[in-house]
Amino acid sequence: MENKPYSRRDFLRDSALAAGALYMGLSTQAFGTGAKNSKVILVRNKNVLDDLNQPKQAIVGQMLDDAVTTLLGVKNPVDAWKQLLRPEDMVGIKTNVWRYLPTTTALEQVIKERVLATGVPDKNISIRDRGLLSDEIFTNATALINARPLRTHHWSGVGSLIKNYIMFVEQPWQYHPNSCADLAAIWKLPLVKDKTRLNILVLFSPLFHGIGPHHFNPEYVWNYCGLLVGFDPVAIDSVGVRLLMAKRKAFFKEERPLNPPPQHVFLADTRHHLGTAAAEKIELVKLGWQEDCLI
Repeated sequence: MENKPYSRRDFLRDSALAAGALYMGLSTQAFGTGAKNSKVILVRNKNVLDDLNQPKQAIVGQMLDDAVTTLLGVKNPVDAWKQLLRPEDMVGIKTNVWRYLPTTTALEQVIKERVLATGVPDKNISIRDRGLLSDEIFTNATALINARPLRTHHWSGVGSLIKNYIMFVEQPWQYHPNSCADLAAIWKLPLVKDKTRLNILVLFSPLFHGIGPHHFNPEYVWNYCGLLVGFDPVAIDSVGVRLLMAKRKAFFKEERPLNPPPQHVFLADTRHHLGTAAAEKIELVKLGWQEDCLI
């Protein structure tokens, strides 16, 4: 029987299998089940923000613990994190420092505390947004944690988890054409490929509308008081897009499409095969406060 040519589809399939095999040594619960659906955890707590709308670190910690233990099916948060990281890992915590809506110090410190609890030494942990390519922890990282807030974005429709890795390239503007359609390609680069152990989309006060570059208007944020947590950045971003669309409809009293449309999220699935964007293939688990959930 004649051998068939090794196609691009074969390459993508085998790459996905190889990535799964890499992770099975860490967490068979998370990566070895072969589940068709992507699980995303939504956790909310109406008391997470103080009177100045700043997150309370203790409550943020409880929210993240609830999300990670639910995601992994493990009762103890330290045991859950030990399924994600080894003591010998070098861990880059990729955040976002946009001044109007940063990841927040509270969440950064909670993540670092959980990483330290796995036995990773402090000297092997770095928390950064910009300047990653000059940071020895990030350039030699064996594990990444991806955490950033959800907001509308002038170039890509939404700023969310997929886009958060644009700082791993020397010339980010190369990924701007066609409304940043190919942002998911960054996730296949050697500095990033197969290294992300957890994705956290911050929904404390998302920005659901904006006009122009770097636009921010407090009228268009609301205290949603949540986190979206999971392994699949495409699934999480897809849920985030649905949330923004629901909020825009509720606020404007009509369907108000994002402009530009966040096509990079869905192309991350259909073109780049990074994860799952289809709502029917996403298992959304909701924890905590349910009022005005919208999704």
